[in-house]
Amino acid sequence: MIIAILYNILLFGVQTTFGQTKTDIIIGSKFVIKSNILDEKRTCLISLPDSYNDSSKVAKKYPIIILLDGYTHFKTASGIVHFMSSDRNRNNLMPESIIIAIENVDRERDFTVTKIKTKRPNTMGGGRKFLNFIEKELIPYIDENYRTEPSRTLVGHSLGGLLTLNSYIDKNSIFNAYISIDPSIWWNEEMMKNKVDSISSISLNKKLYIATANQGEASYERNKKRHDSFYAFMRNKSDAPLNVEIEYFEKENHRSVPLIALYEGLKYLNQEK
Repeated sequence: MIIAILYNILLFGVQTTFGQTKTDIIIGSKFVIKSNILDEKRTCLISLPDSYNDSSKVAKKYPIIILLDGYTHFKTASGIVHFMSSDRNRNNLMPESIIIAIENVDRERDFTVTKIKTKRPNTMGGGRKFLNFIEKELIPYIDENYRTEPSRTLVGHSLGGLLTLNSYIDKNSIFNAYISIDPSIWWNEEMMKNKVDSISSISLNKKLYIATANQGEASYERNKKRHDSFYAFMRNKSDAPLNVEIEYFEKENHRSVPLIALYEGLKYLNQEK
């Protein structure tokens, strides 16, 4: 049974200092969920759309976005999604969405599904268990406690991007769309090729956006060429038009690419097929 502890630091707090009223604008709240699958507590950040607490829209339901490396990308993603979806902006580039950002405990353990040889002790290979936590504990908890619709997007960067690709390839994945930002395909390239070789039409019918950063000439073989090869493998598996977009950002490096990739990825996922 899931035990969730909500910290209501949510939305607006009013403080009075030296006779002046100060209103804090806070973009979200934090909760802790006890995972039986991982046998640990996990901290998540959640951002709700502008209209969520509008009394005239109590029947409205919202898609959800699950964000890996949650502490790092939560504020960025919340700002981008708000800009792209808020009625105040009238951009109408995507629907208002609930963002759930999972804070890290052990990235190597949670974002990799296989182990690689290292000279140091490691905890690698727990990615499948981490996806089970997301799909079987976290999302059911969100669905039970918030007004959600069954439209789910997974977003990950680097090793998180690798886990996102592994989720996309899994025909049993409960996600509908994926954004994989500069994924670390180098982690186990042969395994990824083998997975693509047996990919099902269920996966190929879903939308996937892959962003590639410029990691310099020395890293070309390790990064861009691998991403292009991965995309080519998938393209060869389907006679129908592929629901996959790959984009190279020559002016962005591995650290700077998430900002623009989140924006472009969400735009792609929400375009009509």
